[in-house]
Amino acid sequence: MGSEQAVTVFGAYGHTGRFVVAQLRDRGFAPILSGRDADKLKLLASETGLEDRAASVDDPASLDRALAGAAAVINCAGPFATTAAPVIEAALRAGIPYVDVAAEIEANADTFTHFSDRARAAGAVIVPAMAFYGGLGDLLTTAAMGDWTAADEAHIAYGLSSWHPTAGTRAAGAVSRQRRDGRRVRYANGRLEYRHDDPPTLEWPFPDPMGPRAVIGEFSMADIVTVPSHLAIPEVRTYMTVEAAKDVLTPDTPTPVPADELGRSAQTFLVDVVVRLGGSERRAVARGQDIYAVTAPLVVEAVDRILTGRTRTVGVASAGEIFDAPDFLRAMSSHMSLDLRS
Repeated sequence: MGSEQAVTVFGAYGHTGRFVVAQLRDRGFAPILSGRDADKLKLLASETGLEDRAASVDDPASLDRALAGAAAVINCAGPFATTAAPVIEAALRAGIPYVDVAAEIEANADTFTHFSDRARAAGAVIVPAMAFYGGLGDLLTTAAMGDWTAADEAHIAYGLSSWHPTAGTRAAGAVSRQRRDGRRVRYANGRLEYRHDDPPTLEWPFPDPMGPRAVIGEFSMADIVTVPSHLAIPEVRTYMTVEAAKDVLTPDTPTPVPADELGRSAQTFLVDVVVRLGGSERRAVARGQDIYAVTAPLVVEAVDRILTGRTRTVGVASAGEIFDAPDFLRAMSSHMSLDLRS
């Protein structure tokens, strides 16, 4: 458990950041509130009684002050194309682990490209996309692989009842669209491919009780970066239920509304992962409530495992590479239901 170790949360006052702060406290850590908006930080500090340290990605000295004395830093502040590199640099200067919840495909790819060699040489730990998108899908895929060392293809299908995006999701999406210049992205033939055609619509056979549902094929999420970063799978495809895709792509879809005492929305999810090798197939399934809320136990469990030495490598690593995936997922049993069939 946390043993009152300090963990800086950059972007603490955001929608996901608040869930992360609450989860850190529940696990016995001492969150340090940080972010760019001093007024929002002060308000959250007054609500929680926690220390706040304003910092800007344009001011390295302020980031150093925000991380001083912390055992780790969790970056919850998007767009990560802007925040990831400066906060990682600060973590490297401080000599502490860095974990983020980035869903931006290109930002995660940049983290692997620009920091892998330096982090490995320094013995540092950097875990990008340790969230519902990127982290959970990678853990499920790795668990489904079992004793396979390679697979022909991996399919990660997201059965969301709805998707009311946060302001951070909207901002990150805008940055990604700008970087792609109107193209869409998929992972095929062992690499990221950018295309101008429309993604296919097809039916995915979700397990009961959801059953077959219409999905947008090649609705690419961070999994197409995290999974291939350590698994020999040349085709990694992600899918999204049509209703949820329409929600997140509609400009006037409202932000999430709390529906229970934990502040979670009524949104439910089912993540169905299938890996195939030759004529064989293996599957892993996760079910739960609120994709933003469930990110908090995922990222805090990651920090706890890093700080207690329950890791398999150093450098920049995805969840499935650095952690024992089945064991990690079992630790999530109070936050989601799991069916690991490999």
